[in-house]
Amino acid sequence: MALIYIVEDDEPIRRELVDILVRAGFEIETCESFEHVSRDILAAAPDLVLLDLTLPVKDGQHICHEVRRESEVPIIVLTSRTTEIDEVMAMTLGADDFVPKPYSARVLVARINALLRRTAAAGERSTLVHKGLELDLARSMVTNTQTGTSTELTKNELRILSLLLSRAGKIVSRSAIMQDLWDSDAFVDDNTLTVNINRLRTTLEKIGIKGYLTTHRGQGYSV
Repeated sequence: MALIYIVEDDEPIRRELVDILVRAGFEIETCESFEHVSRDILAAAPDLVLLDLTLPVKDGQHICHEVRRESEVPIIVLTSRTTEIDEVMAMTLGADDFVPKPYSARVLVARINALLRRTAAAGERSTLVHKGLELDLARSMVTNTQTGTSTELTKNELRILSLLLSRAGKIVSRSAIMQDLWDSDAFVDDNTLTVNINRLRTTLEKIGIKGYLTTHRGQGYSV
């Protein structure tokens, strides 16, 4: 049974989330004090974190950044702050998904299950190598085989790159990538995928791999 850690200061919403997720078969822990949220998340060692952005002591984006420095635990931002800049900032700081309030209980559970499956699957596979790049799926590490330089990927970066590598030489449509990432392309803002693709490009460039992802306008991406 997966453990979900909920960071939400609005008590009615927190109770609602607990009810939804318990009925969906998850074990739940909730944040009761907001003085040391990052420390409490790491101590709980959950399988996934649901994180609000507007919190009483530290902003959720700050907490996301603190947790991501220490752990690769999947993080879903669940918030009423739904501007493009909020979404971009959350994804940039390490969130794996962004779900606006008000949310659909069915969609939220589907997003959680999809992220947990990806996390489990990433640990079962080994290594992919293509055009001077080596992807260690178990460790979520990408290496420039020419220089030996490596860097760690976020969960979404790992998933996108592994999907493109598994279909190397072929164009993978945007809808196929969104389906693979979130189990649906119907509830995801198209800009969310663009943010993730750009983050992956920036990460690869940090280890000297430039121009690796090819954009095919109106079609998708390839490697």
